[in-house]
Amino acid sequence: MRILVIGSGLAGINAALLASEFSEVTLLSKGPLDQTNTQRAQGGIAAAVAAMDDPRLHAEDTIRAGAGLCDPDAVETLTTDGPAAISRLIQLGVEFDRDADGAPALATEGAHSTPRVLHAGGDRTGVHIQSALVGRLAGRDIDVRTDVTVSDLIVEAGRCVGAIANGRETLLADAVLLATGGAGALYRTTTNPANATGDGMALAFQAGAAVRDPEFVQFHPTALVGANSAFLISEALRGEGAVLVDAVGERFLRGFHPDAELAPRSVVARAITETMRRDGADHVMLDISHLEADYLRRRFPGVYRGALDRGHDITAGPIPVAPAAHYHMGGVYTDVDGRTTVPGLYAAGECASTGAHGANRVASNSLLEAAVFSSRAINAIRGEPRVASPPGGEMRTVHWRFEGCAPSLESLQVTMNELVGISRNESALREALDRFDAWSSPPMGSYEPSLPLATLSARLIAEAALQRRESRGSHLRLDFPEEDAAWQRHSLWQLARE
Repeated sequence: MRILVIGSGLAGINAALLASEFSEVTLLSKGPLDQTNTQRAQGGIAAAVAAMDDPRLHAEDTIRAGAGLCDPDAVETLTTDGPAAISRLIQLGVEFDRDADGAPALATEGAHSTPRVLHAGGDRTGVHIQSALVGRLAGRDIDVRTDVTVSDLIVEAGRCVGAIANGRETLLADAVLLATGGAGALYRTTTNPANATGDGMALAFQAGAAVRDPEFVQFHPTALVGANSAFLISEALRGEGAVLVDAVGERFLRGFHPDAELAPRSVVARAITETMRRDGADHVMLDISHLEADYLRRRFPGVYRGALDRGHDITAGPIPVAPAAHYHMGGVYTDVDGRTTVPGLYAAGECASTGAHGANRVASNSLLEAAVFSSRAINAIRGEPRVASPPGGEMRTVHWRFEGCAPSLESLQVTMNELVGISRNESALREALDRFDAWSSPPMGSYEPSLPLATLSARLIAEAALQRRESRGSHLRLDFPEEDAAWQRHSLWQLARE
């Protein structure tokens, strides 16, 4: 059996390691193995591992934050399988931080009702996980290829049988797993690496698979924003007592939610956006300097050094923060075993839409989702060969084949930042779609290889954002500022068969 894994973060490498136990495996990475969203994860990974915790409580917190769109089966799977996923990561060599008694040191983050976030190296959890996984690759018979761009999936007789790499190489497989990560780099201001351009969603859509909820892009509330970059300031700081203040030094979150700084991410991001608009400012301030400086440097070494390198000292006073594109809740529709609606094609991690996050992901559930569902996908590949049941709800079948391509990634990012960002309205979204329509395909070889996929993913996000005429979770429509019960349903998209 041959399995092709596309992506090299937690979902991709975990899948490749498991698949190598019974199959020939090729692992494709768009860039170096350390350029993943997993590598950049700071806060940690959430799971009900404490004696006083329970997967049911974890599930309740997840559903409460999901703004009415969480799939209960997916949430139950995520939280029930969570402790076993943590055990596997430990077996793979991840050394989570421990307390004085040797138990996992657990942190509290937004929307969690109890401490359940494991971390490693203080705020360098992703670095530790990625390093451990990459280290395990060396001991397995896995064909690992870096700096490979997948431009298309191969579908024959309705089944996915491989992919086209670097525009010319045909790679055939009995099963293909998409683990390509997120879409934050479709925006100019993002916490994601530059290669996170939504490739998996576009590849699956082109292959005829169903895509769900592309409009739900989570903007992390607190990023240290520079001219052309955003450095993530972990939610764990707010879990340790950091507060957000406005232009005159007043806390403002309690006016939006009783949990204040520990409210769900969509609430905090929206509150910051509205406060900045009210004050005519491009940031608010985050202050944790009331805690002891040595403790902050020890607990948050990555944030401390990253902020200091950018001219700000978290131990000395408040630092400027603003929301930045961070995580994509939408993506390739899958069941709880990673199956898509196309035979032979599977997806896991951020590029998949399992339904576990609903309209607003809870902090530190992303790494857990990648670990849990990548393992389940490989078990499904090894077991019964079937496809996911069609998603419930009305499928929007589109007949357009979007042949246009942005002239550059920068022009695409500017369009998304300005017109399809955290605050949306109909006129801006229509302007974005007009720009997409105006773009033609440049000559072959004159653009970045994954730019057509990035453009397609951006269009899916904008089209779905225009369709959803309400505000829900991470989707904020200024012209429809309230939740609408009629829209408590998923957005489903599929390319029409010719």
